[in-house]
Amino acid sequence: MYGYEEFSKDVFRLTGIDLSLYKERQMKRRIEALIARHKLSGFQDFVGAIKTDKDLYEDFLSYLTINVSEFYRNPVQWKTLENTMLPRLLQKTNGRPLKVWSAACSTGDEPYSLVMLLAKSMPIERVTVDATDIDKQILEKAQQGIYNGKSLKGLPDEYKKKYFEQIGRDSFKISDDVKKRVKFRQHNLLADKYQTGYDLILCRNVMIYFTEEAKEEIYRNFYKSLTPGGVLFVGSTEQMIHSDEIGFKSEASFFYIKP
Repeated sequence: MYGYEEFSKDVFRLTGIDLSLYKERQMKRRIEALIARHKLSGFQDFVGAIKTDKDLYEDFLSYLTINVSEFYRNPVQWKTLENTMLPRLLQKTNGRPLKVWSAACSTGDEPYSLVMLLAKSMPIERVTVDATDIDKQILEKAQQGIYNGKSLKGLPDEYKKKYFEQIGRDSFKISDDVKKRVKFRQHNLLADKYQTGYDLILCRNVMIYFTEEAKEEIYRNFYKSLTPGGVLFVGSTEQMIHSDEIGFKSEASFFYIKP
């Protein structure tokens, strides 16, 4: 009988995404809901459909990658980044531009927030942020830089006034000055090679969907990607239990330093 295990193998062959690295019950429930929405009869029927229907294939990839994002999410943590971590990083680089990575960047809210924050400490022309996500469609949306008011609810007013233009009743467009500072590219945290030399990596609100083994592998890769003294900034539900075993030093809640 063709079940979830066979389906996972076929998905890996088709997409390169290893579903076994995600929490099974959570992921299975999401996929079953998608199958029901498209009025298909089960996993085998769905695999056949995504092989022949390009739009359904793209929708499936978007559905697999959970895209919930907003600007300046968890403002208290962003203040810690601004007031504690960034001054230390800027001192460490001694005038060299920071190399920064927003991993699993979703709709771009996070890397754009980073640009605005960094531009308080240096000319915006010197700011560059790498932003990656597995979802090609969501990266295209991020590059458009158009958001609704709900996405901006936690953003300080100084940023809204300086960097956003209202283009509809509830639509806001981010300035080209900010957009130009972000380099978007596709990247699979579970399969692709990691670049190195980063001073700051943000990976927030995505690790909760992975197994413990997958999380540890990703954290070890982040450790290798950071320069000595570099900082990893994680989400509110994603504190590392054994960060010291990887080599990180826990400096403040949700911030880990590579000594």
